[in-house]
Amino acid sequence: MRLQKNTQLALYSVLEFAARPGALVPAAEVADKYGESAHHLAKVLSKLARAGIVESVRGVGGGYRFVGNARRLTLLDVIRIMEDLEGHGEVDSTATTPAGRALAQVLAEIDQTTLATFGSITVATMLKMVDRAGAVR
Repeated sequence: MRLQKNTQLALYSVLEFAARPGALVPAAEVADKYGESAHHLAKVLSKLARAGIVESVRGVGGGYRFVGNARRLTLLDVIRIMEDLEGHGEVDSTATTPAGRALAQVLAEIDQTTLATFGSITVATMLKMVDRAGAVR
């Protein structure tokens, strides 16, 4: 399973905001860090705000803040906001050969495992992983 660019940006944004609970983080700061335009990021953040994961505060000193529950919100929750997962994990019924059907079954199992993994990792767990990855350097 390959995540769309917007989905990856949504995950990065949620982690950036959740890492600073209560703080207002400017969208431009996140956009710069991940090499995206602030305009592009605004579209992503709009979806996250409508889903109640972040809130937007306008004006001088404004930005976005995480309002979700980091211990309950999973990566899959964020992915579902950004992507239509209909059909992921289903066996491709268009395969016409035994090898094609067998491969389609393996690929469907990989998708199911991937979705289950995303569903088992919370934002809080990811923040711990980010901290450990940063400490390695």
